[in-house]
Amino acid sequence: MFVSRRTVLQYAAAIAVAPTPLLAETSRKRIVSLDYGLSSTLLSLGLPPVGISDLADWGRWVVEPAMPDSVVDIGSAFEVNLEILLQLKPDIILTTPYLDELAPRLKPYGKIVRLEMFTPDSGPILRSAIAATRKLSVEIAREREAEAFLSRSDAFFDRCRERLAGKNLPSIALVNFMDARHLRIYSSPGLFHNVFERIGVRNAWTRPSNFWGFETIGIEDLAKIADQNARLVAFDPVPPDVLPKLTESPLWNRLPFSRPGHLSILPAALMFGMVNEAVRFAGLLTDLLEREA
Repeated sequence: MFVSRRTVLQYAAAIAVAPTPLLAETSRKRIVSLDYGLSSTLLSLGLPPVGISDLADWGRWVVEPAMPDSVVDIGSAFEVNLEILLQLKPDIILTTPYLDELAPRLKPYGKIVRLEMFTPDSGPILRSAIAATRKLSVEIAREREAEAFLSRSDAFFDRCRERLAGKNLPSIALVNFMDARHLRIYSSPGLFHNVFERIGVRNAWTRPSNFWGFETIGIEDLAKIADQNARLVAFDPVPPDVLPKLTESPLWNRLPFSRPGHLSILPAALMFGMVNEAVRFAGLLTDLLEREA
């Protein structure tokens, strides 16, 4: 999938890790993270984790920023390898409310720092992610780096909005294909919907979702989208049988999205992420809309 050099450079500036070797601390906190969004935030605050959960799938779902080779895979979030955890000797173990049931097992191995982004009371996820970034920075004494990172990210959103300003943009229905009959569709209060608002894009799916920012619907529910000129944008990975089956589906072929130019595929971007993931999505979507406007 094409990504413009302009966006690559802007994205690199937005997520650049600030500290240099000359400023490196000799007594850095050793941190293990059980959440992708928190892991990517650590990278942008200049303090890579010593271990994360589900490292093997990082390149598939998160993609950017790249995880250093020194980081250890500690197993899945719900099946942490306690033997590896013991060897890593973390000072801090980062968790979320989603992993609360693990806390009693993890407490003997390090200080538990629990940060909230996706809860029934969180509200807009991007706002919660910004707040969680600041809380994390206090825990690891990286407040200055956090403010610089958030400032760069905010400037990136501004540039995306400026690039799209004045263009005749379609409204966007944003989805992941689960199979040829079911999709996950994104709306308020989710991270991707917040990015829509931030860069000036209309969400074609106006129904509020769950607090994670999505709902699962059938293909037939796409007919409820009122804007007949809306664009359907799906994330990779798309299951390999989906597009061939859609072309043979009478239901799909009655939808406006079956028309040429009304379905686009974006590279993967993590919906369960934080500021880095919002920045990545903003850049990918801006490239797409700018190229096809």
